[in-house]
Amino acid sequence: MRADVDADAEANAGAAGEADATGETDAAEAAESPDATDPVERALDAFRAGDPVCVHDFADREGETDIVYPAGAVDEAAVAHMRNDAGGLICVAVSDAVGDAFDLPFLADALDHPAVDDDPDYDDRSSFSLPVNHRDTFTGITDADRAKTIVEVANAAGRVREDPTGYGPEDFAAEFRAPGHVHVLRGDRDGLAGRTGHTELGLAMAEAVGAAPAAVVCEMLDDETGDALSPADAAAYAARRDIPYVEGAALVEALK
Repeated sequence: MRADVDADAEANAGAAGEADATGETDAAEAAESPDATDPVERALDAFRAGDPVCVHDFADREGETDIVYPAGAVDEAAVAHMRNDAGGLICVAVSDAVGDAFDLPFLADALDHPAVDDDPDYDDRSSFSLPVNHRDTFTGITDADRAKTIVEVANAAGRVREDPTGYGPEDFAAEFRAPGHVHVLRGDRDGLAGRTGHTELGLAMAEAVGAAPAAVVCEMLDDETGDALSPADAAAYAARRDIPYVEGAALVEALK
């Protein structure tokens, strides 16, 4: 998260830097207090409206909070929001069924190089597939170009949902080229029952609200340390910006 994004960020930095594990837990719990609207319902209401949600996965997994959008709602402002306020990699996740229709490989399976080692500490494998640009973009990296790519991936995913055999690899290749600047992620075949990463959490929210099976995820980073933004700081950021903050465990319980 950029230090200059919020006017009160500097004032809060000292207290946030001193937060210990208990403080982080307290902040996350406060964002989900029983006195407030249920965090899962608030998250789904935001997703239904095309608005972002801050999702913390699990302390014993990546331990990261991502800003997550329904992919079909992403515009230039949303891309700017993620690169400024989150700072991680902006990726678009699609369901396993959509990945099959697009004939998208897992990137580790597609690469033939001795550096390939798809055994991350936080999971059995990564969900990365091809990085793509829409063919109507120029370099692919501008806010407008990335928004175009993301929205068109969502549109294609929606077409697959409506007609699973009506959109295939040739159609995908006619619209997108690789390599590009938006990484596509493939969701687990069993959804949250098979994997509980931000990929699957975002896709589960999209399914729950009837959106296209595509979600955008971007990790929130701390400008001071360069590490993942702590749950306490992510929850505080979300509260300041009136963005729903929800724990992955609550989403899994509600949407599995």
